[in-house]
Amino acid sequence: MRRRVIHGRGGVVAAALLACGLLTTGCVTFTAPDSPPPAAQAITPTPPGAETETTTEPVPDADACNATASLRPPDPMPEPKQMPPGSTMAAIAARGRLIVGTDIGSNPFSFRDPISGDLQGFDVDLAREVSQAIFGDPNRIEFRVLSSNDRIDALRSGSVDMVVKTMSITCDRLASASFSTPYYIASQRILVLRNSGITDVDGLADKRVCSARGATSIGRMQAEQPRAKMITTVTWADCLVMLQQGQVDAVTTDDAILAGLAAQDPWVQMVGPGFGSEYYGIGLPQGHDDMVRFVNGVLAQAVADGRWYAIYNRWLSNIGPGYGPPQAIYRD
Repeated sequence: MRRRVIHGRGGVVAAALLACGLLTTGCVTFTAPDSPPPAAQAITPTPPGAETETTTEPVPDADACNATASLRPPDPMPEPKQMPPGSTMAAIAARGRLIVGTDIGSNPFSFRDPISGDLQGFDVDLAREVSQAIFGDPNRIEFRVLSSNDRIDALRSGSVDMVVKTMSITCDRLASASFSTPYYIASQRILVLRNSGITDVDGLADKRVCSARGATSIGRMQAEQPRAKMITTVTWADCLVMLQQGQVDAVTTDDAILAGLAAQDPWVQMVGPGFGSEYYGIGLPQGHDDMVRFVNGVLAQAVADGRWYAIYNRWLSNIGPGYGPPQAIYRD
C-alpha cells in the first residue's frame, strides 16, 4: 500500500495532530503558570519648599500697639500727574511705574488669569487705584511676585514701593514696615476634605495642618490647637495640593483665601466658626510717611466714591456681605 506524504508546514501540523489523536497517551497538557498583575509603589512628591514647622510663632496682635491706626491723608490730595516735588510719589512718577509686590496664587485677591495671563483680584485692583492716583493711568504698574515670607524683606530692601498681598497688620510687623489703614477684615478658618469628619479646630488635635510660611495663621493655629502638627509651604496653592493628595488633613488661613481655594475643588469645604480677625493693610517701607498718607487718601477716596464696593462685589461677593470697608483710624 502506498503511503501518502503530506507536504508543507500545514501538512506537518496536521500529521502531528493526527498522531496525537491516535496516540493520546503520548500527548502532555501543561497548566499555565500564575500571572499576577504588575504591582508598583510610588511616593507622592511634596511641593518644593514644604517643611514641617517646629518653631512656635507669635500670636498675631493688632490691639496691643494700636497697629491699625495710621497717618492722616493729605488735604487736599494731589491731582494725578501732579505729585508734590521731592515726594516719594514724585520719584515714582519720574520712574514711570509703580512697583508692587503681590502674589499669583491667592485667588480671589491676587492670581494669574489662566486665559489672558494677567494678574487679577481684589488686591490687584487696589494697587491699580494707587497707580491711577499717581499717573492718571491704572496700569503703570510693575508687579513683582512675592511669597508670604518675602514681603517684609522686599519692603526693607526697597525693591518694591508697596506690598498688596493679603498682609495682616500686626505689632511685630510694624517694627519693620509701615502700613496703610486697613482695607479688609478677614477671619481665620480651616479647610478640609468633605469626608474628613473634621468640623472645627478641636478636631485638628494630632492632625497635619498646612499654612503658607510667613503667614500669621501659623501662630494663631498653634495657640488655638497646640496639638496640631504644622506643615508650611511656599504658596497657598501648595497647601491645597497637599490636602488633595492626603499629605495634610487641613489648611488654615483667612476665610477669603480659603474660599478661593475651595472654588478650585468641589471636594473641599470650610468648616467651623472663625477664630480671630485679620486686618489687611498695604505694606510700605519705613521712612516714607508721605507715601503712607497718600495711599490712605487713595483708600479713603475709594470708599467715598464707591470704588471699594465695586471691587468687593467683583471679587468677593461669593463670600457674603462681610464687614464692609473697615473704619479708618488716624493717629495724628
